[in-house]
Amino acid sequence: MANASAKRIANQNETTVKTLKLGMIVPTIISLVLRFLLRRSSLPPSKGSLAIYVVTFFPAFFLSNYLVKIGTTRRDPTTGTLISYGEDLNQSGVTEWCFDILYVTWICQVGSGAFGEWVWWLYMVIPIYAVFKLWTSVISPLLLGRSGAPAPSETDAVAKEPTSKRQEKLRKRSERGDPRVKAQPGRR
Repeated sequence: MANASAKRIANQNETTVKTLKLGMIVPTIISLVLRFLLRRSSLPPSKGSLAIYVVTFFPAFFLSNYLVKIGTTRRDPTTGTLISYGEDLNQSGVTEWCFDILYVTWICQVGSGAFGEWVWWLYMVIPIYAVFKLWTSVISPLLLGRSGAPAPSETDAVAKEPTSKRQEKLRKRSERGDPRVKAQPGRR
């Protein structure tokens, strides 16, 4: 079964790598076509719009190459058997954030071709989200401490301890005052 899982991840990675490679070219072409069809007055693009495109292209290019590098599968050239399926590109965390940045960049590229340069303001979602994650996971716990919740009392700690069914039954008997439980000496 582990081999089937590796093959599934390898197939998903190969599809994703193809999408990433196309994703670096297709949004640019679509943006130019939309500018030509919908906004001829914006041709040739202004220096400001070219600067925004170049500044956002480099992080997208870097992240795309990074994801292609870690997600590329390696196969034996003679037999075609799978040697390594690469990192799972569907995992959460940093990989997911890389894809989010790429998607926002591609949306801004196509949107600026269709609607105008104001669409690049959507790109501000990335630093806003980064500040939010930094605040909630690092800064806020350092400044405010983890004392937001009251300290558990001793009775709460006893009630939350994992107990077996037998221990729970004995505890309930002792609470009721059952003489069988009270008079039991410790065994040695």
